[in-house]
Amino acid sequence: MTELAAVKAALKTQAVETPSWAYGNSGTRFKVFAQQGVPRTPREKLEDAAQVHAFTGVAPTVALHIPWDKVDDYAALAKFAEERGVKLGAINSNTFQDDDYKLGSICHPDAAVRRKAVDHLLECVDIMDATGSRDLKLWFADGTNYPGQDDLRARQDRLAEGLAEVYGRLGDGQRMLLEYKFFEPAFYSTDVPDWGTAYAHCLKLGEKAQVVVDTGHHAPGTNIEFIVATLLREGKLGGFDFNSRFYADDDLMVGAADPFQLFRIMYEVVRGAGFSPEVAFMLDQCHNIEAKIPAIIRSVMNVQEATAKALLVDREALAVAQASGDVLEANAVLMDAYNTDVRPLLAEVRGEMGLDADPMGAYRRSGWAEKIVAERVGGEQAGWGA
Repeated sequence: MTELAAVKAALKTQAVETPSWAYGNSGTRFKVFAQQGVPRTPREKLEDAAQVHAFTGVAPTVALHIPWDKVDDYAALAKFAEERGVKLGAINSNTFQDDDYKLGSICHPDAAVRRKAVDHLLECVDIMDATGSRDLKLWFADGTNYPGQDDLRARQDRLAEGLAEVYGRLGDGQRMLLEYKFFEPAFYSTDVPDWGTAYAHCLKLGEKAQVVVDTGHHAPGTNIEFIVATLLREGKLGGFDFNSRFYADDDLMVGAADPFQLFRIMYEVVRGAGFSPEVAFMLDQCHNIEAKIPAIIRSVMNVQEATAKALLVDREALAVAQASGDVLEANAVLMDAYNTDVRPLLAEVRGEMGLDADPMGAYRRSGWAEKIVAERVGGEQAGWGA
């Protein structure tokens, strides 16, 4: 197989999971701007997700968020998804939108609140059993706002205890993905603020516990690709939540703010053998002012472009330059790949997959946007208020 053929073959195996909540209304803490045609039910979200997969060919799974996507029959929901050409992916828990969680959930000083939070996480594992999902994704808003508000070490003990109970409930082939975020909404201390904290808990829990890297959850200037390289080296990178940030956790389209950073991250994924089913490529975005489905299609394409460039790095030439200490040549090898226009290559790949070379144009021509605006009238749109 030629080098170009190998790159094409790799791109055809790529899978990017889209999030159900990205199809609903979202916004800032000031305002949510509703859009016409937004899904009202989990099934309508899956219908939109199926459109993304139909036009990109690489978005075969959809992450659910509980209780935002709560239904009476999850097995039926999984069947509904499969009938439309997609499958249900990661199950995301929610321990941050209940009045009881004002001072935390799994780390709360009150044992009764901690019990409520852990029971919700166990419920999410039950849902995984019904949907056939592999991954339970955990993000905790837990933390404190003021020095002395709570015992920092005790909160870590509570976190470890709760995680261990949920970990013990996981079945064969199931995983726990622990996310981190360095601040917000807790401003003094956050209970899982960085990859080191997440890694320490996952290491103690065992092989089924992995760290997930949200690309928007870092302080300005953080070298995210170093974190990725380290977690891959340790066998603890479970997946990504892809989005972009200018200032904080902006949840913008991946690759929008710093496409070069996305390329650097994807190179470390390729370099570290992370381009595999064991590392989940997931989007975690909120499309506040742009149309939902086209924004998600664009995000999937941005991930594809960064991946294609990473696969085109001449790793042999790079290794020679690095070994000889040729700093300029080593940097040039990376920049040559990054500056390559991979859009024609991806158009070829899509053609070989039986897809339209232009997913955005194909979606616009499909009439789906007009169809859902006309049909989704009445009811309550999915989303969150502000």
